[in-house]
Amino acid sequence: MNTTFMRVSDVATELGVSKSYAYKIVQKLNNELKELGYITIAGRLNRKYFAEKLCYGEKERM
Repeated sequence: MNTTFMRVSDVATELGVSKSYAYKIVQKLNNELKELGYITIAGRLNRKYFAEKLCYGEKERM
């Protein structure tokens, strides 16, 4: 299923980390989005933003 938002469990699975660590990542990225003026949902993360921040996005990083 390709939804717009990822849950904490999706982030944990994608990164191979515990749910508690995944929740910290979701909080951090959601705080970044809030600073950019976006509305966020606790425990959910925009899939596209997640991909960009973890080097899966269109921008190539070195």
